[in-house]
Amino acid sequence: MTHPKKRIGILTSGGDCPGLNAVIRAVVKCSSRKGWEVYGIPYGTDGFIDVANGTRQPEDLKLNEHGYDIPGLLQGLDVLQFLSGSVLGSLSKGNTEKPEVAQQILEGYQRLNLDGLVAIGGDGSLDIIYDLAVKGNWNMIGVPKTIDNDVPFTERAVGFQTAVDTVTEALYNLTFTAASHERVMVAEVMGRDAGHLALHAGIAGGADVILIPELTPLLDDKAIAQICDKIATLRQDKRKFALVVVAEGVKHEDRRQHRNIGDYLAQQIKLYSQKLCSLDRPEFCGLDEIDTRVTVLGHLQRSGTPSSFDRILATAFGIKAVELIEQGHYNRLVVWEGGKVESKPLDLVIQLVRQCHQEKRCASPVDPDGFMVQTARALGIYVGDASHSVEYNGSNVPATPTAVS
Repeated sequence: MTHPKKRIGILTSGGDCPGLNAVIRAVVKCSSRKGWEVYGIPYGTDGFIDVANGTRQPEDLKLNEHGYDIPGLLQGLDVLQFLSGSVLGSLSKGNTEKPEVAQQILEGYQRLNLDGLVAIGGDGSLDIIYDLAVKGNWNMIGVPKTIDNDVPFTERAVGFQTAVDTVTEALYNLTFTAASHERVMVAEVMGRDAGHLALHAGIAGGADVILIPELTPLLDDKAIAQICDKIATLRQDKRKFALVVVAEGVKHEDRRQHRNIGDYLAQQIKLYSQKLCSLDRPEFCGLDEIDTRVTVLGHLQRSGTPSSFDRILATAFGIKAVELIEQGHYNRLVVWEGGKVESKPLDLVIQLVRQCHQEKRCASPVDPDGFMVQTARALGIYVGDASHSVEYNGSNVPATPTAVS
């Protein structure tokens, strides 16, 4: 069967994560079998600027079936799906709001004469690229990627599962040093304003306390008291150590984002246990003397060999993107829904993202009453109480998105 030859572009934008190269590989391999040409746009939309000003020639951006050639005896080795990061490069910040920059991007896209563009990004970067796509009348297909897993309408985004595995392994390692020295280990994890990463990894890693913005939006006195109570209960049961996971989106009691929320939490545990001890609560006496250590996993969570699930997900997403272009079904977001790859209208996705960003709430938060939270509670993990989650729902959690097709 012959297919009309197409020229498509592909780019990665926003923060990197494992699995980006697997999407690129799938798009190139699938397109090559159809006789299409694929152009890799370097460093997100900035690559279009290079094309517009002549710094890069279109032919220099053409990708072959392997993404790149390896010389010598290993020539032809297909390794892209195993590599983290992005061989195309990515930018997490841009200047597209400047009219002259946006115009250069539009000119670069036009010069490449593309039939479609596969944009791999999170909710923020897809929002920016979609705005450009509307202005330039681009045929865009979005592929969700983020370790935060907060892109709406998709149950999974590329990179999330590998990040969960990375954090889980870190928690496993921290558990043994915590037990050896009878310490409270606080692990601060990424996730922006969503708690998916902390919750999944915390359950898998055997955490005693998991703090996420959907259930513990603020580290106020009530939350600190309940955390101390959980640690004290463990010690009364002759468990002399504890493992605490806190998502970076959890805020200081003054409702502001704290750059080192893990350090603040460790300090508050010590101060509040002293206060409770002075109020004739003997079970809290001595907590202030416990050695509490904080580990900020940081950008380690963005790296690592992509898990098998992320490779499969990325590959399926890439193939679906090519199929949508072939069918002329443009301006769609590829999603994972009910164990299958589907797609949703980008305009509805971006509409929800922009509304949530304007209202400073997460576009796809953890469900406070969902299965994962229930699982954590059934294990005896402290994940906050109802009063905290109600407060969060009232100001930060959007209503469940209406099903779209």
